[in-house]
Amino acid sequence: MPRSGEAARRRLQQAALELFAERGFDQTPVEAIAARAGVTERTFYRHFADKREMFFDGETELRDLLVRAATAVPHGVKPLPALRAAFHEAVPLFERNRPFTEPAARIIAETPALRERSLAKHALLVEALTGALRARGADAGTAPLYAQVAMDTLTVATHRWMRDPSVPLHDQIDLAFRELRLAAAALK
Repeated sequence: MPRSGEAARRRLQQAALELFAERGFDQTPVEAIAARAGVTERTFYRHFADKREMFFDGETELRDLLVRAATAVPHGVKPLPALRAAFHEAVPLFERNRPFTEPAARIIAETPALRERSLAKHALLVEALTGALRARGADAGTAPLYAQVAMDTLTVATHRWMRDPSVPLHDQIDLAFRELRLAAAALK
């Protein structure tokens, strides 16, 4: 995508966040977003299928990065440590997108249709990670469990990081996985 296309995309996302905060998600039409961004409605639809999808714009990039990173972890590493390592590879992406992700998370939490879409996107990530684990030789019965637990652990870490950016995301990921290990040990 040319630079000007990326600039328009970012302007659209920023305009949407501002308008959603002012008016609410459901009360903000695409034409208002395009107007605030200084582009046409047609330009909006060149970048996004609908206003919901702009919240999940980086999902494909994240999924591809995580699958590649999980696949690249040396064989012999157990599933949860392999996924933790993959999550560390995604930290620069999370950091780069934070200016958009942080306010978007509040809007998603307040909007039922966006929460539903967020859960669906989360499920797609779990499915992709399950596939990556299976490609690494993980058991078909436990791979989905590992992928789900790991994604939920990442979610805990990123939410903590959003609330307290003084603790780096790398540290939040490690802390959340340590807590998961302690919780699993308590089950014995």
